Amino acid sequence: MLEYTRMTEKTSTRIRLRVDRYVGEDEQAHLISVFGNDADVGAITAAVHEKATFTLTFPDGEVKEVSLGEHASCYKGAVSLPDRKHPVRHLVAVSEELYTNGGVGRTILLGYQRDQAWATLVSFLGLPAEPSWAEHVLGVVEAEERIKALDGIGCQPVLISATTEEVLGWIGDGLKSQVLSFPEKNGPIIWPNRSWQQVISAELLNG
Repeated sequence: MLEYTRMTEKTSTRIRLRVDRYVGEDEQAHLISVFGNDADVGAITAAVHEKATFTLTFPDGEVKEVSLGEHASCYKGAVSLPDRKHPVRHLVAVSEELYTNGGVGRTILLGYQRDQAWATLVSFLGLPAEPSWAEHVLGVVEAEERIKALDGIGCQPVLISATTEEVLGWIGDGLKSQVLSFPEKNGPIIWPNRSWQQVISAELLNG
C-alpha cells in the first residue's frame, strides 16, 4: 500500500493506493506501479514530480518512507474492466537511475535468471557477447558477490554492480583460458526469443 499525505495551511489530503509492483533500495524507490481513480493517480503523479516522500507498507507489514528523487519519470494508462463504468487509472513511476538502467555500472532487474540477466547486461552495457557465455560470466559475477537483493513487491528485484570494462575483462579472461569460445561462424548473434507471457510467467514463479 502506498500512502501520501499533502498538508496545506487549510487542508490535509491523504491518498492511499494499492501497489502491484515496487522496486527500491532502502529509502530510494526505483519503480512504483499503482492503480486508482483519476484524482488519486493525478495527485500521486504531481507528488512524484515534486520529489515527495511516500509511506510504503509491504505485504509483511514492514513500513518504509521512500522517494523517487529528482528527475523521476511517470507513465500513465487506463485499464477498462467489465464491471466498472470508468476505467481504472494506472501509473508507473521510475527513478532517474532506473530510466538510465546500467548507465553507471548498476543494472536493476525485476528478477534473476541467468539467461535473462545476461541478455539484459549485454543490451544495457553494449557488450559484444553471445548467449552461451552467460553461465561463465554470471558465475564470476556471483562469485564476486556483485548481486544484491533489493526491496520488492510483486517481484524479486536485484542489483548487479558491474561496469562494461569489468565484464569485458571477465569475457577476455574466459576466452584466454578457453572456457569461452567465439562462435564458429561470422554473422549476427541469435538470442532466444521469449514471449511476454513467458517473461511474466517466469517473474510470477520467482515472485
